[in-house]
Amino acid sequence: MVQKKICLFALAKNKTKNYMNKYNNIIRINPEKRFGKPCVRDTRITVYDVLGWLSAGMTYDEILVDFPELTRQDILACLAFAAKRERTLQYA
Repeated sequence: MVQKKICLFALAKNKTKNYMNKYNNIIRINPEKRFGKPCVRDTRITVYDVLGWLSAGMTYDEILVDFPELTRQDILACLAFAAKRERTLQYA
């Protein structure tokens, strides 16, 4: 039982690493757009906008209807970007 849990955790960890490498093609930082905040592709929608909508209770489908320029992969990329940022924060 314990070995099975460890295998599932390792599998999830590998999938997460693979996806986190892919968000670099989606999340872009341009100093001339939105004051250099990380944006989704060439839109003016920031990672923080997407996270705010999710934290306000919007579903993926609601976001995609309101912002048709986004895809489900864009939303996942925002989550992966935020997770990586959180993991690399330096604490005092």
